[in-house]
Order: sequence, then structure tokens, then C-alpha cells
Amino acid sequence: MKLFIQIPCLNEETTLPAVLATMPKEIRGIDEIHILVIDDGSTDKTIEVATSLGVTHFVHHVRNMGLARSFRDGVNYALEHGADIVVNTDGDNQYPQERIPDLVAPIVAGEADIVIGDRQTATIAHFSWFKKILQKLGSQVVNVAASTDLPDAASGFRAYSKASLLRLNVVTQFSYCMETIIQAGNKRLKIASVPIDTNPKTRESRLFSSMGQHVMKSAEAILRSYIMFKPFGFFAAIGSLMLVGAMIPFVRYLILIWFFSENAGQHLQSLILGVALLVGAEHVGHGGATLLVGERVPDTLRGEEAVGHEAGVGHVDALLHLRGATDDLGPVGVLVGAHAAAGEGLELEGDRPSSALDEVPPVHVLGVRGVGEDLDALEPGGG
Repeated sequence: MKLFIQIPCLNEETTLPAVLATMPKEIRGIDEIHILVIDDGSTDKTIEVATSLGVTHFVHHVRNMGLARSFRDGVNYALEHGADIVVNTDGDNQYPQERIPDLVAPIVAGEADIVIGDRQTATIAHFSWFKKILQKLGSQVVNVAASTDLPDAASGFRAYSKASLLRLNVVTQFSYCMETIIQAGNKRLKIASVPIDTNPKTRESRLFSSMGQHVMKSAEAILRSYIMFKPFGFFAAIGSLMLVGAMIPFVRYLILIWFFSENAGQHLQSLILGVALLVGAEHVGHGGATLLVGERVPDTLRGEEAVGHEAGVGHVDALLHLRGATDDLGPVGVLVGAHAAAGEGLELEGDRPSSALDEVPPVHVLGVRGVGEDLDALEPGGG
């Protein structure tokens, strides 16, 4: 079993040696341990320090792309290099790397898909009382959205199995922590928690400039993730409120006309407001229905590629290209590639790849209908 420990870094030349020095050399159940440094636009000697200390795996960003992008790019690199488990820590040495064996143990034992290090935020000395309250509140909100019971949803000290990573799709630009929990919870992945003690603070957070910005960006990430996986409930609630709101001016109009015999032309504004709210409720409902139809496409596009690898049906360079969707969710266009076709153009004739792929070894289409359908058997626009 191959473990990749990824370290997102932004100008961490001072603290990175301490991080690397405490990395475990052996872990029960793990055959290979690889260290991956994600250079998120560092301008100091972070890369030189990492190289001098034996790191051989790197992901480089020419400019700062943020924590979420660093996590995503690191995961992609690790999976491409055969990782079975990916652990995420931090370059500022806030997390105890010596506890990594405890993080991966539940995954190795098959007892969890994701394991999160619980920082026990109420006991962290450099956290203000306000930050402790926000940390607890944020975890409670995430637990409600994800149907989980985690004490520290914001902790970045985590271990992910390969299977779980292939089912997660990070879209936020801020932080992946809460988003991946919400996705994992709604996809019924098993999430465990391990209590840890953090190291002394080495610097201020670079993830946000103020507590207000942190709250706003975290709320945005939580809301986006919740809408992605619970679109019907979210939009149904908003649409229902708007529908009830639309009834109020209509009822007011009828009361004024029927019971007080007032001139109908004097109260057209009530009808206009009611119609506007009705139209808004209809649009909100349509938006929810649209998201409900497409909510599992990211999971399909990424996750079923791994199924293809495991089934030995070939490397899929592009899984599914949707130019639209019908009521029966049938794919409208399909793009399929293989190693043998690398560098060669892929053309479409209607909804099918052209005969230019006839020489490519058989590749199964991995799409919303799953694995096992041969390309030649796929009918255009099939359901």
C-alpha cells in the first residue's frame, strides 16, 4: 500500500525542516511512504530546502492559487503516481506529523474512508474565545449539512483513501476542508475522527486576512456545497417562502375589492408584486430542478475513471462531454481516449467518435450509465 503525505507550502523555508524531521519513516500496513511538497507560488527557498532534505515529489504553482487548489493539485499528482492513501498536513508545522500513523490506521483497517485530526480547539491556547466559538459553530453547521458528527470540521490534518478521493470534487477557491466533508457525508462515506494536540503557533494564518473574511468565505463554501448536494430541499424552501409571499398581495387585493368595494385600479401594485413573487418562485424551483439533475455529474466524471482502471478497461483521458441532457439523462456527446491515442486528434461524427479511433484498443465508455458498455454498442443520445 502506497501513502503520499502532501504538504502545501507558501514561503515555508523556516518551518518546513521541522515538518519533514517529524515525518514517520515506517507505518504498519504501509509499504511505501512518499512526501509531496506543493509549492503554492513561494518566493523564498522552500523548494531548495525541501530538495536538500530529500523530497523528490513536487507540484509547482507559478503564482499563489490558494489552499483548495493546492489540495486538489496535490491529490491529482498523488493519484497519478499510484497513491492508495493521501494524508494532508501543513507546511507551518501546526500539526503533529508523528500522529500520521494514527490517521491512516482506520483506513488501512478498512474502518474509515476519511480520518480527520480533531485539534480539540477549545484547548488551543492561542485561539481567542471568539475564534473557539466560531470553530464550534462552524463544525455544527457542517455536521448538519453533511449529516455527520465531527468535532473539528475545519481541521486540515486528514487522511483520505483513494476510493474517497475519487468521489470528491473540490470546486471552492477558498478551503477544501468543509466542502469535502459535506460531499463525503452526502455520499455516505465513512468519516472518523482522531484527537490530536497541535504544535505551538509559528505564524499568522495566510488563508484569510481577518476573522470576518474567514467567516464569510467559510459560509460561502458551506452554502455552495450544501446546494450542490441538497438542491431540492434548499430551493424548495426558498420557493415556498416566495410562493407564500406572493399570496399575501393577492389576498390583500381580493379583500380590498370584495369586502371594501374599493376601485380595483388603485391596487394594481399588489397584483404586480404578487406576479413578480410567483415568477421568482417558479425560477427558483427551476434552478433547483436543474441542479438536481446534474448534481452527481462531478462524482461520475471523476470516480468512474478509477473504476475503469481497476476493471482493466483502459485509461480514460476524457470521460464524458455533455452538450446537454434529455429528460432520461442520456448523454448527448461522448469523448473517449486511450494511451494509444495520446497526441492524436479526436473528432466527432454526430454523437460518436469518428473512425479515426478504430485502431485504438477497445475502451469502455464510463459515463452516467456506469462501466461495461462498449463504444460500438453505444447509440447516439441513448438513455
